[in-house]
Amino acid sequence: MRTLLLTTLLTGLMLPVGAHAENPHKEFISGPINNGSDATAQCIECHEEHTDAFMKTSHWTWAKEQTVNGKTVKLGKKNAINNYCVSVSSNEPRCTKCHAGYGYEDATFDFSDATRVDCLVCHDTTGTYQKDLSGYAFKGANLLKIAQNVGAPVRDNCGSCHFYGGGGDGVKHGDMDSSMAYPDKALDVHMDADGMDFQCQDCHKGESHTIQGQAMSVSPGSTDHMECSSCHDNTVHSNAKLNRHTEKVACQTCHIPEFAKVEPTKLWWDWSEAGQERQEVKNQWGRKDYMKKKGSFQWGQKVQPEYAWYNGTAEAYLFGDKMDPTKITALSKPAGAKDDGKSKIYPFKVHRGKQLYDAKHKVFIPTKVFGKDGYWKTFDWDKSATAGMNTHPAMQAKGLTYSGQKGFAETEMWWRINHMVSPKEQALGCMDCHGKKGRLDWKQLGYDLDPMKAANKKKQ
Repeated sequence: MRTLLLTTLLTGLMLPVGAHAENPHKEFISGPINNGSDATAQCIECHEEHTDAFMKTSHWTWAKEQTVNGKTVKLGKKNAINNYCVSVSSNEPRCTKCHAGYGYEDATFDFSDATRVDCLVCHDTTGTYQKDLSGYAFKGANLLKIAQNVGAPVRDNCGSCHFYGGGGDGVKHGDMDSSMAYPDKALDVHMDADGMDFQCQDCHKGESHTIQGQAMSVSPGSTDHMECSSCHDNTVHSNAKLNRHTEKVACQTCHIPEFAKVEPTKLWWDWSEAGQERQEVKNQWGRKDYMKKKGSFQWGQKVQPEYAWYNGTAEAYLFGDKMDPTKITALSKPAGAKDDGKSKIYPFKVHRGKQLYDAKHKVFIPTKVFGKDGYWKTFDWDKSATAGMNTHPAMQAKGLTYSGQKGFAETEMWWRINHMVSPKEQALGCMDCHGKKGRLDWKQLGYDLDPMKAANKKKQ
């Protein structure tokens, strides 16, 4: 009976949205369900091995062992630095609204407690599930109805977090925002709601809840990549010259000529201007260019990517590393070179800004912005720095506490662009790169001259 029930439930997980009346979970999920963990407890009765598998993934652990800057470290969202809100550590309740668990309130969160796994955030088919601070289920949600109508994830499930990274719609990624929930072909040929209509997992395949493809910013040493060649042959073009380009040029470079096509994305965040009594006015996209609690911003729409060689690994700044405040620090940056035999030119969104550092220790500070002693309440950088730096595991490991001396330094983060693939008719043409006003900086890419022009000179 148990095997039959499990088979029935797994079949139910493949039902499309709207097939709730036929969903067998209705027969086996009973109330009352007063909180998310009550729902999970019932899921585990039939899906214990799936829960165990999920608890080994980075969606749950928010960190994985990887090699970064030649060192083996356990790195991920929970302890990586960024130039948005800077650090999950000490800001857990706010940041962990997007953790696939319940009750991640601080560093003492029990990652071994299976009842804290949030099954509903990925498997809700009603469109009514929401998460609140610390990842708890929103109090107004009908958890019994939601649990009885679980199914395979759709883009809205993934997008509820990934479209809103960095604190708002399209803020972080640039190629993922709310417009990607039901895009047309011009926005993205793969996710075109009237065409291919791929779900995220059609490309981001995985086994045992391990999803293929991870952000370079939090997993710079990850080798779990996915590429266009997973589905497309490198010799897909009818033109032999174009096929030769795939040896050095990533598909995305030509086929994603711009990102943030509909919603604007954030390109600059200056924390040094926070705390000022300035008018908070919305720009032409309905976004604010200044907020007292966050500082000043710059936004962009239909943004042309920046380009760099990428060999599948990245360099990263780790909390506690020494920095030079007179230089721009790359918090994450693609590794690679023109002649290393494995790099290709890829498109990137580069997010730049200014953030707080300890002027004595020459390290960036994991600032506390949320909650007690957080900057958003106190507008006191010393309190924020003390609360964040003195409790951060990396700082504790190096014996560093806030010195009381502070400054603001420039940083940048590189985000690989993979989504918003344009129709082939809108792909870049030869002169977009090789023309007088071509978009590639050949010297920055390691060439003395545009290679096409160099080749023509040789022929002469």
